[in-house]
Amino acid sequence: MKRLMIGETVGMIGETVELKGWIDSKRDHRKIVFVDLRDRSGIVQVVGGEDFKALSGEDVVVITGIVKKRPEKLVNPKISTGTVEIEAVSLRIISKAAPLPIPINTPGYEIDEETRLKYRYLDLRRPRMLRNMTARSKVSGFIRSFLMEQGFLEIETPILTKTTPEGARDFLVPSRLQKGNFYALPQSPQQYKQLLMVAGIEKYFQFARCFRDEDPRADRAYGEFTQLDLEMSFITQEDILVLIENMFTKLVAALFPEKHISQSPWPRLKHSDVMKEFGTDKPDLRKDKKDPNELAFSWTLDFPLFNKQSKEDFFHGSGKALFAPSHHMFTAPHPDDIPLLDTDPLKVRGLQHDLVLNGYEVGGGSIRIHEPAVQNKVFELIGFSEEQKKQFEHMLTAFTMGVPPHGGIAPGIDRFLMAVLGEPSVREVMAFPASSGGRIAVMDAPSSPEKEQLDELGIQVKK
Repeated sequence: MKRLMIGETVGMIGETVELKGWIDSKRDHRKIVFVDLRDRSGIVQVVGGEDFKALSGEDVVVITGIVKKRPEKLVNPKISTGTVEIEAVSLRIISKAAPLPIPINTPGYEIDEETRLKYRYLDLRRPRMLRNMTARSKVSGFIRSFLMEQGFLEIETPILTKTTPEGARDFLVPSRLQKGNFYALPQSPQQYKQLLMVAGIEKYFQFARCFRDEDPRADRAYGEFTQLDLEMSFITQEDILVLIENMFTKLVAALFPEKHISQSPWPRLKHSDVMKEFGTDKPDLRKDKKDPNELAFSWTLDFPLFNKQSKEDFFHGSGKALFAPSHHMFTAPHPDDIPLLDTDPLKVRGLQHDLVLNGYEVGGGSIRIHEPAVQNKVFELIGFSEEQKKQFEHMLTAFTMGVPPHGGIAPGIDRFLMAVLGEPSVREVMAFPASSGGRIAVMDAPSSPEKEQLDELGIQVKK
């Protein structure tokens, strides 16, 4: 007999079905035992005999039974299968469950986060977390279909790459074949996606894993996160804003119909204006901040291309005062402001665009520099030495071989879901996040390598 998902039982009254799942709860009424059986699609009540007395919570079982219509007065409106119950014919216990170290029948917010993350495979069983994982999967699926219909190609870029001074601290990976040299995990696919534009791909996207050794916050996980990374050639900033606004408006309508976008078209705000009015470049524009279903999208534009910042702050170097990129070093200056690169760099506007939702920056992007002379000028203004410029020689060389104007954006999937679902932390929408202390508790990582592994890599650990 083919396994049936619990959520499908409502339309199968009178039929014999085989269900597989977890025992959610048990109620012993002497000769009759009621259990709630749970799988990913829902919960259904099962009526069993004395053999059901051996069951306990979270046992994994196979139950064959007949789908019966519940009497009108016994309908349970709280669950989708509340109009039916299963009259058990047979029971087989696949595996017994030990008493759980954490409860999973609550939202889970009251439980210490370190403990939840240690037993994440249990924590993910709670309905709220299953809802979050389901929403994440549907969001990815919607975006993938939308972009492919728009002519984008999904292309993966390398995880093992080169360390370059881009602002955040890299994770380094030692090379066994080239002892003393290291790969870096990508902070983003920024350089690869620009090289794809040089390659003539024209429209690219991927769900990219990004790695940054930065301190965690509620809206930023430690170590790694996922962003929708996309890039387009022969476009303007307006093209990017229209594409993203259209995509997320349709996504919200399709996947979160209970939500409403408070203003459309989305407000486009100048950086100087929002800083003056709100004191932040990511203002919360909700009309009613107590309304969990209100989504206030907006754009922040006209950022300064540079901030005045010390070299020590940006590169952990000498401390000499230099200009630092407001977004990143590949952001194009506003065409009208290019002469100011030589006279007053702090007045140069960048073609940067930040996507804001309910007070969170959920995406950032820009039109990129495609002229080698302008890129070199930016490198000089941020204080790159000739040695540091050589780290980007691959980009500068590629840009001498026919590069189209291009730009893109990278909405953060974790942060977007956190904002839409009203969760207090991005860790609530990630399957196996690191704790605030940087540990992957469920795997007890990081851990110490064996001496033989270090010897093979030619590495000594300094205590």
